[in-house]
Amino acid sequence: MRNVRAQLVYVILCGLLGFAASAAAGQDGFKSIFDGKTLDGFKAPDMSYWSVQDGAITARSTQQHPVKKNQFLVWQLGELDDFELKLKYRISGTPAANSGVQIRSRVAEDGHAIGYQADIDLGGRWAGALYDEHGRGMLAARGQKTIIGSDGKMTRTPIGDSDSLFTNIKKDGWNEYHIIARGGHIILKLNGKVTAEVIDNDRSQRELSGVLALQLHSGPPMTVQFKDIHLKRLKLQERKKIVLVAGPRSHGYGAHEHNAGCLLLAKMLNENMPEVYTTAYLNGWPKDPTAFDNADAIAIYCDGGGGHVVMKHLEQMDKLAKKGVGIATIHYAVEVPKGKPGDYMLDWTGGYFETFWSVNPHWKAEFKKLPEHPITRGVKPFAIDDEWYYHMRFPENMKNVTPILTAIPPDRTRRKGNDAHGANPHVRARMGMPEHVAWAYERPDGGRGFGFTGAHWHRNWAHNDFRKLVLNALVWIAGAEVPPDGVPSKTPSIDELEANQDYPKSNRWNREKIQKLIEQWNRP
Repeated sequence: MRNVRAQLVYVILCGLLGFAASAAAGQDGFKSIFDGKTLDGFKAPDMSYWSVQDGAITARSTQQHPVKKNQFLVWQLGELDDFELKLKYRISGTPAANSGVQIRSRVAEDGHAIGYQADIDLGGRWAGALYDEHGRGMLAARGQKTIIGSDGKMTRTPIGDSDSLFTNIKKDGWNEYHIIARGGHIILKLNGKVTAEVIDNDRSQRELSGVLALQLHSGPPMTVQFKDIHLKRLKLQERKKIVLVAGPRSHGYGAHEHNAGCLLLAKMLNENMPEVYTTAYLNGWPKDPTAFDNADAIAIYCDGGGGHVVMKHLEQMDKLAKKGVGIATIHYAVEVPKGKPGDYMLDWTGGYFETFWSVNPHWKAEFKKLPEHPITRGVKPFAIDDEWYYHMRFPENMKNVTPILTAIPPDRTRRKGNDAHGANPHVRARMGMPEHVAWAYERPDGGRGFGFTGAHWHRNWAHNDFRKLVLNALVWIAGAEVPPDGVPSKTPSIDELEANQDYPKSNRWNREKIQKLIEQWNRP
């Protein structure tokens, strides 16, 4: 009985210590990205080498199941930008046992992670060094600081004794890796001591964002384990960060393409606006617990109403808005239920679709005159068919709201009847009156919001003025400067429009017809 009691006390103490460690991690901004029980959120091309044992991610190469080429377990829930990462590792086997932590990397088609690696080994040749896997090779050996010039030239200076730093590493026990990355500046610490530092000014080679992955190196039998993996995102120093949240699939091929639309917008911003970094979370609310921690702006493109992705996260979003994070809603995402959700949306973006007040018809809107605003820079008056929702619920007297797109809907869109989305006496009372279908909002606390009711049709992203206006808006709500002629971007090709869509291609999707429509839209 005494042994049973002692074991029970031990289990309780371990639980309390674990809880205290978790609480402390949360208080200093670090959040756990490994649950200690499963590989949920992690994936490798060959999962047969990976498991969870004794609360640790375990990678094992044996004589019966050898590793013939490097294996990588990739964190699937987000990408790294500016961050701090803390984890513990343990490695065993022959002196040739080798591993590493890939940061800001990309994954090749064969599953090989390419990019920065915080190195790990048992023999002591590599541990604590920063290596560029399948790239430039050794960037900073243990005990080195390296400054990489814009021309790629590396200047190395000592920051410690390599042998002394290696004696600080526990050969048979757990070691804490602390990795810090701010812009091009990367610092590695092992058990509290700086082992390597790199300042990478080579813009053609460095990576400021990319995946996190754990490595099991090819070679003789070995075991490497990782546990207590905690991530803290840091405010970007060189850029503004925009987070796009795409809802689950919805309306069929070519409509409400939330994932494809967000990926397309992110690609265009990242290719053309070095002042911002844009990342997209797909298929619903991010599972990454750090998703918004260093965001300057959040844009949501999803279905609305009671199924809106934000409905279970209203308080979280409100806290972000109160910190000054810009918030945008695109198409159906402008709709949330009246009451508390609607009040929140008014506070965040300055307007929303209210049932039995607003309507959602399809019509060709003609935007004959645009206001002078950063969002309209480089945007010419245009006309386009879409499901333009109108008669939004705005604050009284449109306080702090600037209408961006305004047009007069055809009378047929104010049809008879009274239903939640299609008709009501309020819109019929405004027969022939102009309606606002996109707007900018400046919150009293300095934050910014944007509402855009178009983008039912995925093809409309190929309209240069339509697309530029939304890209401008995303940059504006993030607090970055919109270029004088607006955000530049090439007209997406048909292949680009077809990429990443949720449904099999429909027979109604006519490539030739779409191409002619795009040419007509963008004719000088």
